[in-house]
Amino acid sequence: MACTATSTALISSKPRATISPNSFSASSHTLALPSSFTPLRHCNPLVSRAPRSAQPKHRSFVARASSELPLVGNQAPDFEAEAVFDQEFINVKLSEYIGKKYVILFFYPLDFTFVCPTEITAFSDRYEEFQKLNTEVLGVSIDSVFSHLAWVQTDRKSGGLGDLKYPLISDVTKSISKSYNVLIPDQGIALRGLFIIDKEGVIQHSTINNLAIGRSVDETLRTLQALQYVQENPDEVCPAGWKPGEKSMKPDPKLSKEYFSAV
Repeated sequence: MACTATSTALISSKPRATISPNSFSASSHTLALPSSFTPLRHCNPLVSRAPRSAQPKHRSFVARASSELPLVGNQAPDFEAEAVFDQEFINVKLSEYIGKKYVILFFYPLDFTFVCPTEITAFSDRYEEFQKLNTEVLGVSIDSVFSHLAWVQTDRKSGGLGDLKYPLISDVTKSISKSYNVLIPDQGIALRGLFIIDKEGVIQHSTINNLAIGRSVDETLRTLQALQYVQENPDEVCPAGWKPGEKSMKPDPKLSKEYFSAV
């Protein structure tokens, strides 16, 4: 196939016997803007403006989508599924993180493939950086927990994963991939979707790559840091490529000039 795909108190563990099989095998979609979505008033030139005196002092730059699709601004679809962590079978329920942690939820096509282990191990190697940002990482594919376990028990130099610092979730029913709109129906596997979910359970960022294109841990971290900054500073926005310590911007015609005059 051409597809190239810490323990936390929030995860309940139920150990099972470790296995070591020789091999396991497991079996472009665009998120459309729903017709019910209404643009923010300040972005729509066709909406008449209220008198200046009646306009709020601070405008909201947070979109709240209203469809059932998992677009940015919507509540993340909840799920409970079996996963592999620390060479054990555990249960993971997404809603248990609400009010406690941010979540990086990423999908990959299949175990025992090519691009996939480079992404999975890259996120594991940088896991402590996500921990410092109060963020959990969850990987998902349509493979069984037995396939996940066999892959974890395979050495990296042989194309395996070795021990990981976060859970790999089994989506054998494909229900999670379908609910996040990343499933390729005629192939039965998921595109490389990645979602950043905030502590309120709202999807604040999503990106979907085709099968042959790996993702960047650096960019995921940067986007997460920018999200946390604007949530802590709601009267500011982050310009292109913003990183912690760099100058942010006031979303105001006059106050934004302070940023533009400095660049």
